[in-house]
Amino acid sequence: MYEEHCQSLVELANEFHLNARCIERKKGFIFYIKEGEKIIEFLNLIGAHQALFKFEDVRIMRDMRNSVNRIVNCETANLNKTIGAAVRQIENIKLLQKEMGLDNLPDKLREVAEIRLAHPDMNLKEVGEMLKGTVSKSGVNHRLRKIDELAEKIRNA
Repeated sequence: MYEEHCQSLVELANEFHLNARCIERKKGFIFYIKEGEKIIEFLNLIGAHQALFKFEDVRIMRDMRNSVNRIVNCETANLNKTIGAAVRQIENIKLLQKEMGLDNLPDKLREVAEIRLAHPDMNLKEVGEMLKGTVSKSGVNHRLRKIDELAEKIRNA
């Protein structure tokens, strides 16, 4: 496309506030609109309804794929964090077991430690359900933090 034709199209499109632009490439000038909403307005304005529907379908598919990817990435990060915490907890429990014996822990900590060792793949809610009197995730986490603190004291001694 010639530059003057491209500029004419840009001026006409911008009368409709489409924020159109013109750029030079090897084989001439290219007219373009960057924003998706403005592209939809342009396609509607020129009566290209089939193209508008196809464009919207592509946008919807891209948005859905991006949304799924975000969810998968978030869940993967959470799973990695959970696995890392479980591994750390088990290492700490084994350290306490070796250095002082689990029988020397307070009953509530010993019970959590034994269940965590026996069921390393359980989440905190499941561990809490196995405890006497059922303990919340927060309560299980609190007890495991206490175990972490004891293990850290042994490491630093």
